[in-house]
Amino acid sequence: MISDTENLVLFYHLITEKSFSKAAEKIGITKSVISRRITQLEKNLGVQLLYRTTRHLTLTEAGTLLFEHAQNVHNSVENTLNAMAGLGDKVSGKIRISVPALSGEMILPSALAAFSQSYPDVHIEMDLDNRFVDLVKEGFDFVIRTGVLPNSTHIARHLIDVKWVICGSRNYFEKHPKPYTPEALLIHNCLVYTYQACGANEWAFSDENDIPYTIKVKGNFSSNNNTTLKNMALSDQGLIYVPKVLVAKELQQGILQQVLDNDVAKYLGMYAVYPYTRQQPRKVKLLIDHLKTWYQSQSNSFC
Repeated sequence: MISDTENLVLFYHLITEKSFSKAAEKIGITKSVISRRITQLEKNLGVQLLYRTTRHLTLTEAGTLLFEHAQNVHNSVENTLNAMAGLGDKVSGKIRISVPALSGEMILPSALAAFSQSYPDVHIEMDLDNRFVDLVKEGFDFVIRTGVLPNSTHIARHLIDVKWVICGSRNYFEKHPKPYTPEALLIHNCLVYTYQACGANEWAFSDENDIPYTIKVKGNFSSNNNTTLKNMALSDQGLIYVPKVLVAKELQQGILQQVLDNDVAKYLGMYAVYPYTRQQPRKVKLLIDHLKTWYQSQSNSFC
């Protein structure tokens, strides 16, 4: 006999896949079986969960409420199975992580590839998102975040410190004098990063006594994506203030040139954040240990 718990998990997949055919393909059963089980679930609960048309599935009020509970049931089952998979000598199962776009696009792939060579039976699902996700509700094993973390009951394990640098292209500096003091930035076209806690136009420095201060810069371009800013700088458009790891290769090659190195004061910690109340599966601990070791081995690119 099919339990309501199993039907709740099926209901979760139906709503996340947004169609009977996609849910059937994902779970490995027929559409007619899913339809019968959803009908049975509605009968057992005494409420209608869905409005069905040939093209759309729409949740009723009861369906919306049930989906929240079904999501928790699904995540609980996944976490339990993953935890059990990591208990034996053979490390296997799934690890869900959320990382900022920059890390996911250029920093993590090589580190994860090295981990996968050692643990080929571990499936890593990586979600690129700059927002601070709800780890428990959204079913993540851990997230990687940079900067000041919000107050929470989560554990934050330090991986590495990330230094930010100011740089511009060779061609840009052939047409504009290099700034030798932060105040000299006021005559430059400064391309600013908008996805940050402080003001986008306020660049952080420290004086000879290590007292922090900011300079309010100006420019004709801003973006919430550091890679876009890097590409604009490579196109000779102005100066950027970005994480060193983003431009380490170009700095080493001399394509971009760093300025005001002794004045820049922006360092942000990078952390692996995971729930405090959850017993951490062995495979998750192994991955976090691996990432810390890998980041430290690449420290010249970060700070």
